[in-house]
Amino acid sequence: MSPELRVIPVEGMPEVEEGAKVGELIAERTELQDGDVVVISQKVVSKAEGQVRRLSEVQPSEQARELANELGKEAALVELVLSESAEVLRAERDALITETHHGFVCANAGIDASNLPDDGTVCLLPQDPDASARVIRTELTTAVKGPGVRLAGPSPLLSAEPHPRPPHIAVVIADSFGRAWRLGQAEVAIGCAGLAPLDDWRGRTDASGRELKATAIAIADEVAAAADLVRSKDSGVPAAVVRGLGRHVSAEDGLGAAALRRPPAEDLFR
Repeated sequence: MSPELRVIPVEGMPEVEEGAKVGELIAERTELQDGDVVVISQKVVSKAEGQVRRLSEVQPSEQARELANELGKEAALVELVLSESAEVLRAERDALITETHHGFVCANAGIDASNLPDDGTVCLLPQDPDASARVIRTELTTAVKGPGVRLAGPSPLLSAEPHPRPPHIAVVIADSFGRAWRLGQAEVAIGCAGLAPLDDWRGRTDASGRELKATAIAIADEVAAAADLVRSKDSGVPAAVVRGLGRHVSAEDGLGAAALRRPPAEDLFR
């Protein structure tokens, strides 16, 4: 039988402020099971980490003013984009495409002003999304109530009773990215912990027995996109639980979403 997935929105989340423990807020509002993947909007994580900036407090550089004039953008916003970027890849037709310090290639270094309570403010990406995912994973695991998951086999003391372990819960931090070859935005994983970000099928065979030479499934990105289908941009639902992917969830934090970034040497478009 093919595996079945459920995507469950986490409702009732408050407006998140700096210093909030996102994992605890989510655990208080949903029942988590072993093997669940909790997908969280980047915006919520950034708010909790104090990554919100007031544009009136930003002093634009000369470069930012020139670019802003060319692109029809606010100079303070362009200054923030430049400060969050390692390289500007394209600046034309009102688009500012950069590579961030994290290594993401995206518009405006991932900075935007949607779903913020105050006018004149913008939200930056988390400084280290994979580290953020690890912290939230620890908060979730600690907050989950119950006796834990019963393991198969005898305990280390050779008793007849199986011994419990904490539930394995994975975390994905998701953000909307444009796509170079297709219209529209889709959610991708910018951070993850406890989830294998790639399912590498190279060397395995397809249903006809042919060897696969290039197939590697971006599991973390697909989970991020699935979760977005139950939380619209104006719903006030910043997180969702994806259930049914326990085979990809591990005890270890794993490689993180950094493993999904294409190395520059393999980038055919730069």
